[in-house]
Amino acid sequence: MNLTSLATIRNLLQRHGLQPDKTFGQNFLADAHALQTIVQAADLQATDTVLEIGPGLGVLTQQLAQKAKQVISVELDQRLIPLLDETLADYSNITLVHGDGLLFDMTSLPKGSLMVANLPYNVATPLIVKALESGQFKRLVFLVQKEVAQRLSSEKGSKSYGALSLMVAYFGKAKRLRDLSPGVFLPPPDITSSLVRIDISTSTLPETGFFDFIHQGFRHRRKTLHNSLVLAGYDPTRIKAVLQNLGLRPDIRAEALELADFERLFEQLKIQPLGQSSYTHQAKVM
Repeated sequence: MNLTSLATIRNLLQRHGLQPDKTFGQNFLADAHALQTIVQAADLQATDTVLEIGPGLGVLTQQLAQKAKQVISVELDQRLIPLLDETLADYSNITLVHGDGLLFDMTSLPKGSLMVANLPYNVATPLIVKALESGQFKRLVFLVQKEVAQRLSSEKGSKSYGALSLMVAYFGKAKRLRDLSPGVFLPPPDITSSLVRIDISTSTLPETGFFDFIHQGFRHRRKTLHNSLVLAGYDPTRIKAVLQNLGLRPDIRAEALELADFERLFEQLKIQPLGQSSYTHQAKVM
């Protein structure tokens, strides 16, 4: 069964009485060249365990299973489970899980696993954050909308550089490998997609509050970093002194700072400011 053939896909969906559901962010990959590009970027080894979120019709899942030791594929849409039971029936090394990828326990995976997926775009960012924070992966390879890919891989000074860029930089290195046109999916989305690879270099979480601190620095992009931190509850006199001590201009903006700059700044300002609320950066970093 050629799952990159539009005719095959339409026939498969028709037999199961299905249509792609926008609620689940379903745009099924239907291009053999794009599929092979994803698999090659994953650089799979025969000993690897791979997590896939949102298998769709199983086209990528099949390719992963041919190269990896084990594939754990998590699908939220109950309607697709019987279809996936059919398309993945020939593979004994695939574990199909009906559930929400955001609730899946990634810490249950072996250390050094991979995540390879055509991520549901409506939940892609929190899934990436969850994977990075789990500490279980050595590499993430996935499709996301182009704008998110730019944020993940941007460097200081660029328009798309922000809290998400720095969070990824803390854990490793992101690279936007190539863009994919809407025509490689069924149905074609209204956006351009990008293939991203993140090579993870550390599984250690930062000091509590660090990602929150970065987020506060970028919260008001039109304001200086000084003013943004004042609005977050930090003492203006102390902010000014710390910026001066670090050799940073008083009117500098967050997008001009690299990860190391934020680490030094946080170290000197990390006393929790008055009135700072509790924070779950996993949601805010989006």
